Amino acid sequence: MFQNPIHLLVAVMPFLFIGCSTEAPNDAAPNIVAPVAQDTNTRNLLDDKTKNWAVTNFGGEAEVELDADEIVLPAGYPMTGINWIGEALPKQNYEISLEAKKTDGNDFFCGFTFPVGDSHCSLILGGWGGSLVGLSCIDGDDASNNGTKQFRQFVNDKWYRIAVYVDENGIEVKLDDKVIINQARLGHTFTVRNETRACRPLGICNFQTSSVIRNIVLKTD
Repeated sequence: MFQNPIHLLVAVMPFLFIGCSTEAPNDAAPNIVAPVAQDTNTRNLLDDKTKNWAVTNFGGEAEVELDADEIVLPAGYPMTGINWIGEALPKQNYEISLEAKKTDGNDFFCGFTFPVGDSHCSLILGGWGGSLVGLSCIDGDDASNNGTKQFRQFVNDKWYRIAVYVDENGIEVKLDDKVIINQARLGHTFTVRNETRACRPLGICNFQTSSVIRNIVLKTD
């Protein structure tokens, strides 16, 4: 089980603030993101779990459990999650992959927050009734109001493979090895919703939904 000392936790952000936070815009080249090079450095981010991760202090979070190599995130009121507290991670030219499954609930089972240059963004899987997918936020618009919005069905107890690649040009998202989002950075700002600010710089959470996470892997060019 995760240790949860106050000095390891990011300050709680009240859920009542539902807008997107403001972060500095990114400088980017005009081309869309390219695949990760084959000669990458790979790191399992679940090594030393209790050293590198903490339970995110949303207020109302459920008790996070460790089950072998899995992280169990029970439904919170409204959110439960974990956030990275280890050494600094890359801000671009990286890929992070993971596997996630929903076990119960009707909202997002994986809200994955990650660095985008000096800013951050969140990938939402299964929001707004269980099917919304998209990035929050782009130019101040969350996943339900920007061009990455799409709807997909997610089945309980099925593992989904997720990969996010960020370089100076854009953000690429794969779901089960298929590209579903290819978002340019040039001319856009990337932020997170206020209630997920505590997930920065890297974090995974859910919303009134139970989920399980495993195999969080970082690859760098």
